[in-house]
Amino acid sequence: MIDEILSDVKHRMDSAVTHVNSELNKVRTGRANPEIFDSLTVDYYGSMTPLNQVSTISVPEPRLITLTPFEKTLIPLIEKAIMDANMGFTPGNNGTAVLVPVPSLSEERRQELNKFVHQLVEDGRIAVRNVRRDGIHNLHDLQKDGHVSEDIIKDNEQEIQKITDNRIEKLNNLQDDKEKEILEV
Repeated sequence: MIDEILSDVKHRMDSAVTHVNSELNKVRTGRANPEIFDSLTVDYYGSMTPLNQVSTISVPEPRLITLTPFEKTLIPLIEKAIMDANMGFTPGNNGTAVLVPVPSLSEERRQELNKFVHQLVEDGRIAVRNVRRDGIHNLHDLQKDGHVSEDIIKDNEQEIQKITDNRIEKLNNLQDDKEKEILEV
């Protein structure tokens, strides 16, 4: 029973860290990152399809993203999807691919992005702490039912705290890495 609680705590905390990481990858920095297009879709024969399933996304230069569609008829649809997403990009094409130059960020925009990154990571920390609270609550429920001794509960509370500290540290590292990336000129 305790193993199930610890396993659930680890799984839910890892999910929170993974979610924050995927959200941070969508934050546009001054450097070309193909993952910022992961949430964009185009109308492909009547169904909304992710860009990475209808084109090859590559980064030939640090400030250029190239989307090469599998069918040339998709070029205007891809350009429209990027413009409609309002990400601050102005795509163009060379007849065979969509070229997306990545402009450098202004100092004001860097500060805004930093605040946004702080908020994303703080939301992740809150999620991790909520999982910790739930896990400890579940341990105390076991104790109330008389199934487990107080010493075992205390040991497992400490184990949950160690898991929590580890996940918070991962989130802090993700935040530090993203801040460095944003502040790079």
